[in-house]
Amino acid sequence: MGSNNGQANILVVDDLRSMRLTLGGILEDEGYTVMTVEDGYQAIEAVRKRHFDVIFIDIKMPGIDGVQTFREIKKIDPGAAVVMMTAYSVEQLVKEALEEGAYAIIYKPFDINMVIAVIEELLTKQTLVLVVDDHFADRETLKTILEEKGYRVATASDGAEAIDMVRSRHYDIIFLDVRLPDMTGFETFEQVKKIDPRATVIMMTGYAEEDLIRSAIGSGAYTCLRKPFDMSKVITLVEAVSREKQI
Repeated sequence: MGSNNGQANILVVDDLRSMRLTLGGILEDEGYTVMTVEDGYQAIEAVRKRHFDVIFIDIKMPGIDGVQTFREIKKIDPGAAVVMMTAYSVEQLVKEALEEGAYAIIYKPFDINMVIAVIEELLTKQTLVLVVDDHFADRETLKTILEEKGYRVATASDGAEAIDMVRSRHYDIIFLDVRLPDMTGFETFEQVKKIDPRATVIMMTGYAEEDLIRSAIGSGAYTCLRKPFDMSKVITLVEAVSREKQI
């Protein structure tokens, strides 16, 4: 862990005392400055008084649920990154939270390494990219080149895997192959956009599938890249999207 962890203020909002103690304790051990509160009202008060870099909020709490709490917090401090936590399958709440800009959903019981990884990622604010392609070589080539440029890259080999990944966290840019083994890239695209409307989706194709491409771009895909890729074009595109996201 870097020595600047102490600079990061983290707020944990959970009605379960055991959860506050466990997560709060682990994050303090990692060197973060942590405050814990037991409900949404206290969280809103805390945010009024100071800026938190990362806020963990339990989705299901008595009084005011996590999503309502998140809405209020965003009004007070739009710069705070919010990570929702849930032990249940509360699909509707999860969907609302992601649509309104929550950064990620973490399912309890947590993998604490993942929690730390999410915090570090938020503090460095690197662009997070997902490459969805059933061709191993294409996937790995794109991943390697983007990683060399300093982007964080995850990969999926089919639509179902991509949709699961998008459900659990926000990707800034998603490269999506038009042809996937289990569903078309366009069907995947529609699901992804429902779950996370903020993700920028770039379609990829090695075929002349004009209709599919047109309908994807008409529905909000950013652009379409043709394979084999011109890698300098890919990098320029990712840099442009990253800059837009920073604004």
